[in-house]
Amino acid sequence: MTDFTPALAAAFAFQSRACRYFGSDLTANLIDAIAEEAREQGALAALMAPFAALDEQGAAQAAVAIRFAGFAHASVLQGLAPDLACFYPPVAQPFEPLAVRAALARLARAEKMRFAHFLTSPPQTNEVGRSLALIGGFATIAAETGLPLRTFEIGASAGLNMNWDLYRYDVGMQGAFGDAASPVQIHGDWSGPLPPFAKLNGPLKAIEKRGCDISPINALDPEQALRLRAYCWADQARRVDALSAALELAKTYPPKVDMADAGQWVEEVVYPVAGSVSVLYHSIMWQYMPEPTQARIRSHMERVGAQATAEAPVAWLRLEPPTDVKQMPQVTLQSWPSGAVRKLADAHPHGAMVAWAP
Repeated sequence: MTDFTPALAAAFAFQSRACRYFGSDLTANLIDAIAEEAREQGALAALMAPFAALDEQGAAQAAVAIRFAGFAHASVLQGLAPDLACFYPPVAQPFEPLAVRAALARLARAEKMRFAHFLTSPPQTNEVGRSLALIGGFATIAAETGLPLRTFEIGASAGLNMNWDLYRYDVGMQGAFGDAASPVQIHGDWSGPLPPFAKLNGPLKAIEKRGCDISPINALDPEQALRLRAYCWADQARRVDALSAALELAKTYPPKVDMADAGQWVEEVVYPVAGSVSVLYHSIMWQYMPEPTQARIRSHMERVGAQATAEAPVAWLRLEPPTDVKQMPQVTLQSWPSGAVRKLADAHPHGAMVAWAP
């Protein structure tokens, strides 16, 4: 039986189409080359073995294709794959599938153990552009409650999106908002009304910021920061620049990310506090959690929601696909004491576009 199964082939094809749709021809071409080389049953195919039992949905949820592409990029960043580097910025010569396949096969043979180890962990993108969609939710919560925010992020990775109130957001013709002096400049296309900043009494800030991750990344550790850079698509310069700036800013404002199971952590830290609104939030991570953990979080939020009052409200802000990973993410907000759930926006998974609901 081949380790590059039909289910994996379908998941790779889907991920390639998604990368191309979201503007990264380099990553799409790389994933296609990985798939073609794996079909030949060489060194890359052998590395597929841990994922061979997955069905197509499982392979998509595990982001197997992105793991392979991430290792290739990491190797380029480390100077370990010069025959691949010529196809990456700043050189970026025209993509040659056969040459890339040969380079990938050499890399897999030369770095087999390191390659296999890299593949054991799910992608950790910590895409700071997602803060563009999330900040609209934070502004909505603050404007509607009139209270300061206590914010709690699950799946926080390195915690870069916990610094959302320290970034500058440029939305083209719609203008810009956020910290004008910030070195982190996030660009995106915005349609629909802007978040209700005008209804706030002052700058949008969080009085408490905490996060957790089952395997947090230390943004100050060069090796761990490299992993984040590896998952940032190299031909998207604005994303690369924003990530680099966010990592640098984290040296001055280091996020507090606990190593913890999300279910237990949410039960311990998210609860109503008089004079503030307690906000659980997350972005493009729900799919990676097991269903029992998801159920535990849902149950806890319903419990604390039942305890919420106008003086101590609770909110749950999400940037996630509505039903499965193949759908466009949505920004949704559930607020207590009412318990009402609203769709606030459709959003690009990297924050390149936000379509805010009227």
